[in-house]
Amino acid sequence: MKKLFAFLMLAGVLTLGQSTYSFAQESTDSTEAAAADTTAAEEAAPAQEAAPAPVEEEIVEAEAKSFHQIIKEKFIEGGWEWMTPVLLCLILGLAIAIERIITLNLSTTNTQKLLAKVEDALASGGIEAAKEVTKNTRGPVASIFTQGMMRMSEGIDIVEKSIVAYGSVEMGRLEKGLVWISLFISLAPMLGFMGTVVGMVGAFDAIEAAGDISPSLVAGGIKVALLTTIAGLIAAVILQVFYNYLVVKIDSLVNDMEDASISLVDLLVKHNLSK
Repeated sequence: MKKLFAFLMLAGVLTLGQSTYSFAQESTDSTEAAAADTTAAEEAAPAQEAAPAPVEEEIVEAEAKSFHQIIKEKFIEGGWEWMTPVLLCLILGLAIAIERIITLNLSTTNTQKLLAKVEDALASGGIEAAKEVTKNTRGPVASIFTQGMMRMSEGIDIVEKSIVAYGSVEMGRLEKGLVWISLFISLAPMLGFMGTVVGMVGAFDAIEAAGDISPSLVAGGIKVALLTTIAGLIAAVILQVFYNYLVVKIDSLVNDMEDASISLVDLLVKHNLSK
């Protein structure tokens, strides 16, 4: 899982780097295209005076922009110094969430099938055969079974205490990484709000320097400032969905662990009485 997490982190960093490179390349291309358009406009000035510019074609070109291009434009307008930390929060949070989802899904065990195998092993080969069955089964439920049966010689009371103690350990392992996702859920909107406040201060500085309250100047500054808040909220919403899924999955696994532990104690009591 550590290798998977590292791969996800590397993929996120490479994606961010590629996006930054594409932004710079698009800026250069747009500058060159603007210069070429200026030259072409000067040459075609007489023709344009004779015929009005096709407004419909410009509208079609504006609508032809893809969703990816729009996202990149908004990212640039919001300012890389504030949008990049929000994007990093989203990438890191998604990497941890995906790693946790894979780990939890691999930890899921069919407890009824495992209990049936343990019962058959107890009847045919005793405690040692049952321990072999649980050792060869992955998941927290099987690990708890193994720890409980290892203390079988000390009595049922010790087995119960061992199951409870090791169950707490397994629960801590299941919840590993959730605190970081929760941190990024809180941090992304905060960074967005901070970028908005800084952008508003910059807009008011521009108004002060101009000495006039121009509607276009005020609206443009506020628009750019609010883009960071939108980005932070979007990142928080996405991570919150993954966080809630992980919490529900962990609760389900913990309930299975508790039910299976009670059934295991009943099996061990039954096995002792049958001796």
